[in-house]
Amino acid sequence: MRLLVKFSAIFALIFCAGVAIIAWLSYRLMQEDARTQVLNQARLMMQAARSVRDYTTLQIKPLLTPDEKRDNTFLAQTVPAYAATENFNYLRASFPDYSYKEAALNPTNPRDRAVDWEADIINAFRNKPQLEELTGEREASTGPSLFFARPIHADRACLECHSLPGNAPTAMIEIYGSANGFGWQQGTVIAAQIVSVPMSLPLQLAYDGFRAQLVYLGAILLVSLVVLNLALYFTIARPVAALSEMADKISLGQLDVPELPIRGKDEISRLAGSFNRMRRSLATAMRMLGDPGSQ
Repeated sequence: MRLLVKFSAIFALIFCAGVAIIAWLSYRLMQEDARTQVLNQARLMMQAARSVRDYTTLQIKPLLTPDEKRDNTFLAQTVPAYAATENFNYLRASFPDYSYKEAALNPTNPRDRAVDWEADIINAFRNKPQLEELTGEREASTGPSLFFARPIHADRACLECHSLPGNAPTAMIEIYGSANGFGWQQGTVIAAQIVSVPMSLPLQLAYDGFRAQLVYLGAILLVSLVVLNLALYFTIARPVAALSEMADKISLGQLDVPELPIRGKDEISRLAGSFNRMRRSLATAMRMLGDPGSQ
């Protein structure tokens, strides 16, 4: 039975190594899949925000903007950034961990002022004009969070109010003042759309799936070891044990042991046949030695 134990130990080591490699690869793939899911959610939310901006610019603003600013009024609802942010705030009522911000270094509305990590994103877009989007991870108060950002460039529509304070509606100056949100240059990156999506739930789902996979792999390992042990016992261990027992008896002079059954044409069967022939030859030789007259 020691041979069976050795084979079992070898198989167990091989299986455990294989399971460890599969588990490591699976965990990495599941984490990457979770990150991809989160990123797709962020892309969808970003596109929804851009759609709100476009809708506001193309359909709402022409209806609400007074002709030639004859009454010098200012309606925040006609500003694409304001509309997108307010629209997302309604979404946050159901998903408080999700966030959207049009962060700017020099905003008109103080709530849009970029914090340190958001300023780094804006500067990255400024330093690399060819960069169209940026993704990354950061640690938020609710756990790991993935952010997805796109740059906002100043266009002619922006410069109508943000070039010089004198060009802006008086009502806007009265609300926000003239110290911030001016001096923008056409074509420059003045802000970044940033969507933040929590990764805690997708990562937990990935971990749960990984843990379930480990359980299944462990069960498959145990069943495979049992099946292999049974196969080894009936095909190798038991025939070898019978050969060993036969050899022990013959070495002690017991030549009347029954011959071993031969089934098949594999190496074990050929070895059993060789033992049978050896026993017969040895028995014949012993009879000839014990009966000189038979020579």
